[in-house]
Amino acid sequence: MRLKISHSTTYKYEPPAAGAIQILRMTPSSHDGQYVANWQIDVSSDSRLDMHQDAFGNITHVLTHGPLSDLTINVEGMIETHDTGGVLRGADERFPPSLFLRSTPLTDHNPDMAKFAHDLRAETEGDVLGFCHALLLQLYDHMTFDTEATESTTTASHAFKARSGVCQDYAHIFIACARCAGVPARYVSGHLLRADGMVAQEAGHAWAEAYVDKLGWVGFDAANAICTTDAYVRIAIGLDYLSAAPVRGTRYGGGKEILNVAVRVDQAGRQSQS
Repeated sequence: MRLKISHSTTYKYEPPAAGAIQILRMTPSSHDGQYVANWQIDVSSDSRLDMHQDAFGNITHVLTHGPLSDLTINVEGMIETHDTGGVLRGADERFPPSLFLRSTPLTDHNPDMAKFAHDLRAETEGDVLGFCHALLLQLYDHMTFDTEATESTTTASHAFKARSGVCQDYAHIFIACARCAGVPARYVSGHLLRADGMVAQEAGHAWAEAYVDKLGWVGFDAANAICTTDAYVRIAIGLDYLSAAPVRGTRYGGGKEILNVAVRVDQAGRQSQS
């Protein structure tokens, strides 16, 4: 499948900021299920853009700029994807799976989550893949998708208790429960071609990957109750959202910050609706 992706992020500062530094994790890498045909980043301001790889192997761009009242980051490209049944192959792995048993403040768990995870682990009798599929379906039933219920700093335990959130929260809860049950899991940021034909989206997508012996890393999207397919474009990984966020940084001075994000994901050659 050939997917066309555009991602626009606009910041406005009132009054203008004295300067800012942004780390962009918005560029995908190729692997067995994903080939980057073309990709580019354009920045509205006269800024320096340095490319690096972070500790997880994500392609990052460090953006530095001086005084500014607004900033727009436009990313677009074409990705060729292939369905691998959710199994990740051919990716650059920098760490052993055991690193992804490490908890973070965003992927903490409470006693209810621990019981939830341990009960599912016991029911699946040591079958890690069966546990992950059961966790996927149970979380989909437990949660309600609600864009107003949480924010980027919401923890897994808070969202689990509230029984609502967005794809970031579903991913964090899946990761927290998997780690609690002894299964390495990590956060993935990227894009999804929606099944309903809508190409315009308010943000990118997020899901989790869990490590299964003899298979390796497998993608689980609890917000949609499915394993990843060729409708998914994988951008960055991390222990949680903070280490895989598309844009993360700091500014100096300035007043109110206004942020607008617009994403489009479409299949090449398909007639789509906005």
